[in-house]
Parts: sequence; structure tokens; C-alpha cells
Amino acid sequence: MMDPTPPFDPIAQLFLDTCASHGILAATAESCTGGLIIALLTDIPGSSSMVDRGFVTYSNAAKIEMLGVSQDTLDTYGAVSRETALEMAAGALAHSNAGVALSVTGIAGPDGGSAEKPVGLVWFGVAVKDRKPIAEHRIFDNRGRDFIRRETVRTALELGIRALT
Repeated sequence: MMDPTPPFDPIAQLFLDTCASHGILAATAESCTGGLIIALLTDIPGSSSMVDRGFVTYSNAAKIEMLGVSQDTLDTYGAVSRETALEMAAGALAHSNAGVALSVTGIAGPDGGSAEKPVGLVWFGVAVKDRKPIAEHRIFDNRGRDFIRRETVRTALELGIRALT
């Protein structure tokens, strides 16, 4: 009989293995992905020993209430910004038992983009305990909402692995 267990994403497994090798838990703070990162991680059997929690902070109010993102930051730079990604990652770390936190905030489309912030723009934050958080951005091809969200998940996990190695 075939094993009914689905194949797990290798990048998610590598991220969890990296957390395990450092003896730390992970947390996520997700906006444009709506919880896809934490869902992918928790799909993997045994992930409870490497995953602490996920914050889905789709609205600005949620970013403020759950993660402590500053209203000033949101007013000055917007939800999709380096500053917001950094505060989201730092907030997820501060409001959890994690040693690493990944944050994502972006414009997955199909609408909501502008000349300054096009559809496909995503800011990523990575906070590692006892280190200054880092942020990077990508502008993914506008090949649809699902594509942008999938690429965002993959990139966030890659950045988390890179920050820990």
C-alpha cells in the first residue's frame, strides 16, 4: 500500500532542520501570505519541536495589536516597507518563545499596486535572537497572486536559513 503522506517541501524541512540544529523555535509574522508559511512548516510531522507560533497580521490593526508595529511606521512608510517588515519580525520574536522570526508584507495582487509599490513587491524581515533584524525585498513577476505568494513563502524560508547559517 502506498504511503498516503504528502511529500513535504524540502525548503521547509531544511528550515526546520536548521532551527533544530541551533536548538531554537521559529515564529512567523505574515501579511500577504495569510499564514501559508506557518501552514507549510506545520504540515511536516514533528514540526512542533521547532515551531512556536505564527501571527497572521493581514490588517494594519493586527500588525499594531499583535506585533507592536508602530502606527508612525505604518503612516510614514506604509504596510509594505522595509521598516514594517523589520518591526514585524522583531515583534514576532518579542511576542514568542522563538529564536528566529520571519516576516513578510507585500502586494500579491491582482490589484493594490502602484508605480512606487508594484504588484509583486514583497518585503521580508528576519529577526534572530540577540541580533539586529534584517530586511530584504523582492519584486516578483506578476504571474498571478498564487505565484507571488508561493515565491514569497520560498524566499522567506531561504532567507531564514541564510540568517541561521
